[in-house]
Amino acid sequence: MGKVTGFLEIDRQEQRYEPASDRVRHHREFTLPLTEPEVRKQAARCMDCGIPYCHSDKGCPVHNQIPDWNDLVYQDDWEAAARDLHSTNNFPEFTGRICPAPCEEACTLNLEDSPVAIKTVEQAIADKAIRVGLVRPQIAAHKTGKSIAIVGSGPAGLAAAQQLARVGHAVHVYEREPRAGGLLRYGIPDFKMEKHHIDFRQAQMEAEGVVFHFGENIGVSRPLAELQERHDAVLLCGGAEFPRHPGCEGSDHAGVHYAMPYLVQQNRRNGGESVTEEPILAAGKHVVVIGGGDTASDCVGTAFRQGAVSVTQLDIRPQPPIKEDKLTSWPNWAIKLRTSSSQAEGANREFQAGTIEIVADERGHVAGVKCARVGTDRHPLPGSDFLLPADLVLMAIGFAHPVHEGMLEQSGARLDRRGNVLADTFSYKTSVEGLYAAGDMRRGQSLVVWAIREGRQAARAIDLDLMGETTLPR
Repeated sequence: MGKVTGFLEIDRQEQRYEPASDRVRHHREFTLPLTEPEVRKQAARCMDCGIPYCHSDKGCPVHNQIPDWNDLVYQDDWEAAARDLHSTNNFPEFTGRICPAPCEEACTLNLEDSPVAIKTVEQAIADKAIRVGLVRPQIAAHKTGKSIAIVGSGPAGLAAAQQLARVGHAVHVYEREPRAGGLLRYGIPDFKMEKHHIDFRQAQMEAEGVVFHFGENIGVSRPLAELQERHDAVLLCGGAEFPRHPGCEGSDHAGVHYAMPYLVQQNRRNGGESVTEEPILAAGKHVVVIGGGDTASDCVGTAFRQGAVSVTQLDIRPQPPIKEDKLTSWPNWAIKLRTSSSQAEGANREFQAGTIEIVADERGHVAGVKCARVGTDRHPLPGSDFLLPADLVLMAIGFAHPVHEGMLEQSGARLDRRGNVLADTFSYKTSVEGLYAAGDMRRGQSLVVWAIREGRQAARAIDLDLMGETTLPR
């Protein structure tokens, strides 16, 4: 905890944003960090709550020891705070930027709508630790002689690779794209997290002995069996990339796209990579985004930065209440009205809006989206139809499961009823000997912090299987 009476004396303060009129003109991060004295004040608000749900499963999947490092920041011991934070989270500068902060929802002070600014403090610790050189490669003193292949360099793959390399294994990461990060790099917009953060961690991991193989689409560029023969264990961290379809007619019209190709293209441009596909751009267009989640919000913010005339976001769910009932929701993640920074830049939000049909003009190009209000059963209400003009439609209703063609078909591993790779959360073993799975490929679409947790736990399971014992934390 921080100062005993801090929560009574100090008001909650969060990072501020650049004005929307300024930030939509660029793709860089736009948060305005607090000063160190301000961060220390926020850490001082951590109270002696008795049961800190903030670092339980309800609050933090990686079990960050939040009261501990809040107190260390309050005491101005940033080095110890960084050491504590990194003991549970390999990449706190990632989660400090893009995690929705369930820890703050679970904070005892959230009962009074003023939780500790945990996410802000976490980012401040991570950024300062990197800036002053406290984050250095941790090179294993001894090599085990064991070799492990990891397919996918998203947060699960990166976390597993770093943990395994630090106990002396030879770790090889196979990545389809030309750079590391998975959807951290190619899905999440730069204005939420700039990619030099990933580059820093890649350099650290390479110094620790991790070998990255880029342009390797396992199952296509080389068979999975080759990795199984060459390595003592193979961990699948390929993510869940098969998109959900909105289930309406007209999705094959020109100007209608899934969200991920759209976001990936812009991130490639930002990173100086070439875009070989037909460009998907929102400049001068009326844009409709189908979906109410984070990916849809990312499309909204990207469209504004590309110069969209208007952006409308369709959410099939009813508009949630502005304030939740704490007695029935806390410390769980509450269903309440949340407005993302992208939505606050000028998006029109339509709730209880089901997509009936995407209509086209005489040239076969999208011209509008026919919608209807839906009831609690999500069926259209009679007489509630309305038409939204659209020059670009982005389908962003999430991901159903990993891509089955190629690597997973070759593996022969069993799938669960949702189409994810079947593996438990203790051994992370698939039905195939020596083959493991973690992250969204096993769990299904989820948060970055859950992927980091699964990568760390899978690393421990693999180390235990190969060596008969392990010092890695669970």
